[in-house]
Amino acid sequence: MPAAAGVTPMMEQYIEIKAANPDSLLFYRMGDFYELFFDDAEKASAALGIVLTKRGKHQGADIPMCGVPVHAADDYLQKLIALGFRVAVCEQIEDPAEAKKRGSKSVVRRDVIRLVTPGTITEDKLLAPSESSFLMALGRVKASSDSALALAWVDISTGAFRVAETSSERLLADIFRVDPRELIVAEPVFYDPELKPVFDLLGRVANPQPASLFDSTSAPARIARFFEVATPDSFGSFSRAELSAVSGIIAYVEKTQKAERPPLSRPEREEQGSSLFIDPATRANLELLRTLSGSREGSLFKAIDRTVTGGGARLLADRLMAPLTDPAAIAARLDSVSFFRTETRLCQAVRLALKGVADMPRALTRLALNRGGPRDLGALRSGFEAAVAVADTFAGVQPPHELAQALAAIAGLPAALGRHLGEALAEELPLLKRDGGFLRAGYHAELDEMRALASESRKVIAGMERALADETGIRSLKIRHNNVLGYYIEVTANHAAIMTGTDEAKARFIHRQTMANAMRFTTTELAELESKIANAADRALAIELAAFDALVGEAVGEAEKIRAAAEALAVLDVSAALALLSESENWSRPQVDSSLAFDIVGGRHPVVEQALRRAAEAPFVANDCDLSPEGDAQGGKQAGAIWLLTGPNMGGKSTFLRQNALIAILAQTGSYVPATSARIGVVDRLFSRVGASDDLARGRSTFMVEMVETAAILNQAGERALVILDEIGRGTATFDGLSIAWAAVEYLHEKNRCRAIFATHFHEMTALAGKLSRLHNVTMRVKEWEGDVVFLHEVGKGAADRSYGVQVARLAGLPEAVVARAREVLRQLEEGEVSGKAERLVDDLPLFSVAARREAPKPAKSDAVGEALAALNLDEMTPREALETLYRLKGLAEL
Repeated sequence: MPAAAGVTPMMEQYIEIKAANPDSLLFYRMGDFYELFFDDAEKASAALGIVLTKRGKHQGADIPMCGVPVHAADDYLQKLIALGFRVAVCEQIEDPAEAKKRGSKSVVRRDVIRLVTPGTITEDKLLAPSESSFLMALGRVKASSDSALALAWVDISTGAFRVAETSSERLLADIFRVDPRELIVAEPVFYDPELKPVFDLLGRVANPQPASLFDSTSAPARIARFFEVATPDSFGSFSRAELSAVSGIIAYVEKTQKAERPPLSRPEREEQGSSLFIDPATRANLELLRTLSGSREGSLFKAIDRTVTGGGARLLADRLMAPLTDPAAIAARLDSVSFFRTETRLCQAVRLALKGVADMPRALTRLALNRGGPRDLGALRSGFEAAVAVADTFAGVQPPHELAQALAAIAGLPAALGRHLGEALAEELPLLKRDGGFLRAGYHAELDEMRALASESRKVIAGMERALADETGIRSLKIRHNNVLGYYIEVTANHAAIMTGTDEAKARFIHRQTMANAMRFTTTELAELESKIANAADRALAIELAAFDALVGEAVGEAEKIRAAAEALAVLDVSAALALLSESENWSRPQVDSSLAFDIVGGRHPVVEQALRRAAEAPFVANDCDLSPEGDAQGGKQAGAIWLLTGPNMGGKSTFLRQNALIAILAQTGSYVPATSARIGVVDRLFSRVGASDDLARGRSTFMVEMVETAAILNQAGERALVILDEIGRGTATFDGLSIAWAAVEYLHEKNRCRAIFATHFHEMTALAGKLSRLHNVTMRVKEWEGDVVFLHEVGKGAADRSYGVQVARLAGLPEAVVARAREVLRQLEEGEVSGKAERLVDDLPLFSVAARREAPKPAKSDAVGEALAALNLDEMTPREALETLYRLKGLAEL
């Protein structure tokens, strides 16, 4: 918006700064408030529910305005960021006294000191302790007709920095694996028709940026400049696409953080195939970090999280989202859990030492960005203390390799910095450094002197008051203070002559003010004391601020060692937490190898089992699952098995499907698993198609979504994949659905050759077991009792011949008339009476007439049937008489 004649200098400044940040809401600092004007004010007022007012005029119209208090800005920022806004924070960058030197009407210089975006948040209030906050960048380099893609992601709040190559086929899956708060993309890439559907699906998460940020040619220089090295070659070998992504993310960090530089770790390259590939639909279906409703409650993470630190919870979530595919690396993690499982006392001691430890990496970042306070230094101090306590618990113990590495990183903490923090910081720390009082007494001699002078000023003034009263003989003499005169001596008008009666008195008592009934004086000694007292607080604060900056500089200089130790503490936390989980939940250590085995004995669903226990319901029914190749002992050549799972609704098919996928994920995460025993040949790709949903925004029906996801599975699953499919083909006509499901199973068997569980209600498919050698029929067992069905939730060999849908409908509470009608229709269909002619059903059994007859109140009928039943002598009736009586009662009931 252009500045117009007649606007105030302050508004001119606002308009100029806003023009430089058109895509962000501008928080313009004015005193104790951040003010917003024009369109920003209208948007913020609506989003935050705050009052919209006005201030002055612009081009003849009122200027909309709203504001938020500076002290509560974090809360408002959190709401705005959650709604997808980006905020430019504009602060005064000049002392008002300097502005006045340029003229009385000069405006204090202001400028944007940072851009707050979803992926660049560092404030403690805005970050969930157990969740990472990743900013991700997509780099692309075109070569002839093909193009290479790479992703770089960084958590500014902790400094974690990783990079990996990707492809257009797996791009969305890799993005969902990291789960970034914000994805930045070069504008030409963002609008590329081939990739645009991915960014449309991500919505507000995707953020187009100028292509210059991603220039791979200038990337090495930008990376070297940021990390203050001669060349980034020492970080490892990166492709041009990876350099583009790293450059883009660094450029964006510099753009949003302005003059400040967060202490990022050097980019760590992830090799393709090092983690289990899980497609986006599977992640959603399995509810790894969040349920389908977006809640953490009810997710796998919530069920297994026993960590006691924020860093530990984040590491556990990262591992859960990217399970390993290297059996040796998985075994190393399992060794750590087994160690703590055996060393229970040590496990308890480590958890006790870690409890309550503040978040060192996030505190360090805030300090480096000049947004930290004394409590962030206190977080480092407590982290150092905890690290020492943890290391002491391992005295005389030989831990496994992963834990030994963690202890080595902890030992690398700079002991001198830890001692310095302990010596310098007080026990109780203020939130803001400007409040002072955070340095320990005895740490700085001059500071102690200034504090004593400031705190004992009343005592010193009282002593001077008594001395002057004795000297002058004026008992009513008082030394008082106000903001205009400062400290002054006050006597009544009757005693004024004593203060001015002699030349000596006049020279000593300097007249300041005459009141109606009193006179006020000062002395050279009082003025000097006042100056000392006034300056003592300022001097004390100046000493503390200088010490604060020195401590921050010392801590930031050791950022790499502090971050490494924090990561080590997180490893210990996760390992101890998983050991505690495995013991309390009776989980077992899985055997993970390079075979194609998948043999689960007594497997259980970790989330459902805990939910049943909390609800005090029947215990979870464990089930086996063996998808191993026939006769596979140690990695035979034959492909894995496919189980065709039939059985009733509500029988537990979906639970069984999911629990086996979750067991595979937990095992490759490096956790014990909810099973009596488990042997799993490494799964490289996991696909799960469970549940029904539509995608109306993209014009996709439930069946279309099902087919798209099924197509992705059939096109990508290989021999090492694990595929979980539920009710393929149910969204269309019966014969269409059956044919699609039939063909899909054949394709999985012959082409994909993967381990799979395929649940279906198409009982005709069980005949495939006689044709496909690796296909086995299994079913969810049930019992029928007096017309009702009892779900046993047990998986056994064989095939179901019915789905018990009508019984489930009755349990769901459908009207009895509907259930009765459904039973009759089902009977006729199963007996083949209608031979495909629906007209017979319409004519023979009209639902609503039957319902009306059955539901109409007939007291007389009830009485007649009851009387007839009461009159019967059942013990003396012959079989023929009993049959005749039954027909008679039926006739009475139909009257």
